[in-house]
Amino acid sequence: MSSKVFRHILLTGLFAALGFQLTSGKNPNVSVKVELDSAVLMMGRTTPLHVEVLQPQGAQGMLLIPADTLMTNVEIAHAGVDDTVKGGGADQLEQIKRMIILQSFDSGLYRLPPIAYMTEGGDTVYSNTVTLKVLPANVDSLTTIHSMADVANGGWKWYDWLPDFIIDYWGWILVCLLIIAGGVWTWLVMKKKVAMPLAHKPKPVSPYEAAIAGLEQLKEEHLCESGREKEYYTRLTDILRRYLDGRFGINAMEMTSSQILRALEKQPDTREHKSMMQRVLEMADFVKFAKMRPMPDDNVASWNRAAQFVEETKPAPEPVAEDSDAASESEKANENHNAVKKS
Repeated sequence: MSSKVFRHILLTGLFAALGFQLTSGKNPNVSVKVELDSAVLMMGRTTPLHVEVLQPQGAQGMLLIPADTLMTNVEIAHAGVDDTVKGGGADQLEQIKRMIILQSFDSGLYRLPPIAYMTEGGDTVYSNTVTLKVLPANVDSLTTIHSMADVANGGWKWYDWLPDFIIDYWGWILVCLLIIAGGVWTWLVMKKKVAMPLAHKPKPVSPYEAAIAGLEQLKEEHLCESGREKEYYTRLTDILRRYLDGRFGINAMEMTSSQILRALEKQPDTREHKSMMQRVLEMADFVKFAKMRPMPDDNVASWNRAAQFVEETKPAPEPVAEDSDAASESEKANENHNAVKKS
């Protein structure tokens, strides 16, 4: 570092340390102080200027800060906003802080003007002054004259070998190829469907078969042995409710236990079996709503009653075999009669 630059930095520090405060003398209770983060700044860089105002609490005033330029060659990049801090103690002072961002694009030593603060009574209080040293940027590299660069080789891509009409109309060509591929695929699918036999629809499961399958699955899960009696009885009654809905058209899923029993009383096919359903529903209500824990025998008995109710109310098989047996017997009788006549 040269002695001249060192002397400038030293003078800048002395000015910053020995800055003084200018006041109008009319309001000694208000003071304004400014301070730079760095008194030495590289050209084009920014540095914050901290402004601090001390005044009695409740007092009104305004900082008088220029819009964009603090002084010649020193610009205000950001004016900042006031931050008021209420003080305590006997003095009851409040503190107003603001951070102003300064920037300069010209090197030199600048003595910044004081920041003015206008009080409520019209008095103007000035801050101390600080000095800012702006160092010039190193521009030696900009003065060097460079020769022109050679033509860069961009390399070859695979599509550089394609004809120009493919590059220009590749989108339309792709659409045409997709349409042709879709037509071929549709033709193959339709041809295959003509040769395939019609798929048979699966046979629907009857309410009886669904109920028996649900009861067997519930029995295999052993919910009561693991302490899940509430879930056990909930699923048991749901199986019976769905069975009543599919078998007799009773909307049991939306009914209470008493409504289900009244509906069973009205059905001729379920009236005499109502007692088994009643005992299952009563035990389920005790477990689900009264939080009672039944004995293991009660759980088994409830499952057996539910299975017995389903078995005894299942639809009767259709008499198909009797008609075929009668037809075969009549054919045999006719054959015997014809044989007797011939003899």
